[in-house]
Amino acid sequence: MAEEVTTTTGIGNHGASRLPSVSVDSFNIELKDDEGFLGDRASKGAFRKIFDRWRRPLRKTGKDPFGEVPSEQISKKALDDMLIGDDSEASAVVHSAIEEFAQELAYVTRRFLRSKDWAKTERIVVGGGFRDSRLGELAIARAEIILKSEDLEIEMRPIGFHPDEAALIGALHLAPSWIFEGYDSILAVDIGGTNIRCGVVETRLKKAEDLSKANVWKSELWRHADDEPSREGAVKRLVRMLKHLIDAADEEGFKLAPFIGIACPGVIKEDGGIEKGAQNLPGNWESSKFNLPSSLVEAIPVIGDHDTAILMHNDGVVQGLAEVPFMQDIERWGVLTIGTGLGNARFTNRRKENGKAEKKNGEKKEAEKKVAEKDKK
Repeated sequence: MAEEVTTTTGIGNHGASRLPSVSVDSFNIELKDDEGFLGDRASKGAFRKIFDRWRRPLRKTGKDPFGEVPSEQISKKALDDMLIGDDSEASAVVHSAIEEFAQELAYVTRRFLRSKDWAKTERIVVGGGFRDSRLGELAIARAEIILKSEDLEIEMRPIGFHPDEAALIGALHLAPSWIFEGYDSILAVDIGGTNIRCGVVETRLKKAEDLSKANVWKSELWRHADDEPSREGAVKRLVRMLKHLIDAADEEGFKLAPFIGIACPGVIKEDGGIEKGAQNLPGNWESSKFNLPSSLVEAIPVIGDHDTAILMHNDGVVQGLAEVPFMQDIERWGVLTIGTGLGNARFTNRRKENGKAEKKNGEKKEAEKKVAEKDKK
């Protein structure tokens, strides 16, 4: 099965460490401390626990501004509104939770930066659903300030694209540039422990050759956690979603490339199997008898007039890849995705057409020119 997948794609290995624009130095690493996995200290669930703890003093006095609503059921929007609302106690509770979570995020980030895989990291992009809120943005900014106060020269910024679309757009950077010739869009899949999202992603190469203007034209979301399907049922539903998008793109006049990019939790093997980390997906996705890329190629053997090519990588990696066009002024950077857990990946740029690389090349050429002129004299 593995050989069949590799032969069918013909454009690279799944979970590759060498991609067209970057080298993936590490991903999905699981750092631990005395309390367990570090990722558990900077997840959405961790923030909710911190927030709930700050509510307790007010509960005891019967003055909890959030009433009887459980902390995990209060929406991010409601919390954002509390930040700027007239209720000073409610605002103080949210601010206190943000501060404590920022301290945890800074601690976790510090540990990553001290690891061998993350050495010399210059910038960290923070994605995931938590980022899609004002409280998330404040926590990220506060964590950066904490780290800089400790003389750690690191920049932290929220991911630029919407977190729901970043992994779909990042899928463009899995494929070699030649695959886009004659096409203006691709199919992308973002698989999570709660949802599966598929989309048609426009390359918009005429607007920006570096894919910085890429856009999700249309997407479909399935909250599989509500349906609790079998693994086979999940794959069948995914195939239906993709076929529906193929038809919609064709009707709209898009020229879909014969390529599907997939973001999936876990450690992705070269043949498209999943070594570990897929425990939240429906059914056993880590079985040696299951291979998602192979299943999709069998169900969708061609797109347009050409054989379907598929590449799959870890979801944190693919979400981070959406930022490639905006990281060209540095060399080493990472991504942390705050969701059910804490996804992580570290990259080193391979292709840089501006920023530091261009400056260094320019300085080198200028120095060589001066030496040549001096030799002439």
